[in-house]
Amino acid sequence: MNPASLRPFPIPVVALGPGSQDDDGPAYLAMPQGMQTFSAPYLPDGAAPDAVAAVLGLLGDFVDQAAARGLDGAASIDLLGLDPAVRDLINQSLGFGEVSAFTTAPRHWRVQETAFAGFWRVLEIADDGRFLSDRLQTGAIPDVLAATMDACAGSELAAPDYPAGCMNAPALVEEIRMQAAAWQPGQAAHVINLSLLPVSEPDLDTLYGWLGHREVSILSRGYGNCRITSTRLKNVWWVQYFNSMDVLILNSIEVGGMPEVALAAPEDFADSLQRLQEYLEMMAENA
Repeated sequence: MNPASLRPFPIPVVALGPGSQDDDGPAYLAMPQGMQTFSAPYLPDGAAPDAVAAVLGLLGDFVDQAAARGLDGAASIDLLGLDPAVRDLINQSLGFGEVSAFTTAPRHWRVQETAFAGFWRVLEIADDGRFLSDRLQTGAIPDVLAATMDACAGSELAAPDYPAGCMNAPALVEEIRMQAAAWQPGQAAHVINLSLLPVSEPDLDTLYGWLGHREVSILSRGYGNCRITSTRLKNVWWVQYFNSMDVLILNSIEVGGMPEVALAAPEDFADSLQRLQEYLEMMAENA
């Protein structure tokens, strides 16, 4: 099995324009379609003994490395050059978790959390569709996503023009600009809950058009369906929650580092280490 035969990525690779409008008012940032549900790993049936032995060795060493380094240690293993049968077995073993992400520029990254929180599959894809890299790594979330935000967003963003009908957009724009300029790593995020504020349709259109829908898109299904997108302004994120009918129920702007809803927690990572070790022990027993 080659990298192209991995399970289809759950977020469509489409750059959606912000602030579009129809007869019913402003169009919120579109919800990804074709979302996948959580998929637990399963023990392989009839796998070749040499492939099982290779996977047990690779993942066993990787778990030891991850345990030694901890959640922030960024343990990593390259999967691109593996034998197809070994990669196929790794795909079956890791399953699919709750968080998926992609970037559209300047490099095309695809990120999928495995069934083990804090363990991520990270792929880079060339413009012609070739896989440039494929690795398994640990961490709260792969750093390629924050690095893309840093590379593409600006530290300053001039205030927009305000059309007729704006109520609170000028005040919100200045609050966002002030908070973005003042935020430092390690500080708590500053959250603006637009769902609780008196904002008009021109206010929302202005904010969407000003901040934009940019290069990083993340979908987290851990607490409902949460869509996170980067903006034109560094450290400013759209964070939007949708119900089971894909209706927007909470619309917010976060100023800070990577939104917490997308991050693997230390206690989840510790649990993942134990569960993955147990899974490998069961695989060895059934080999």
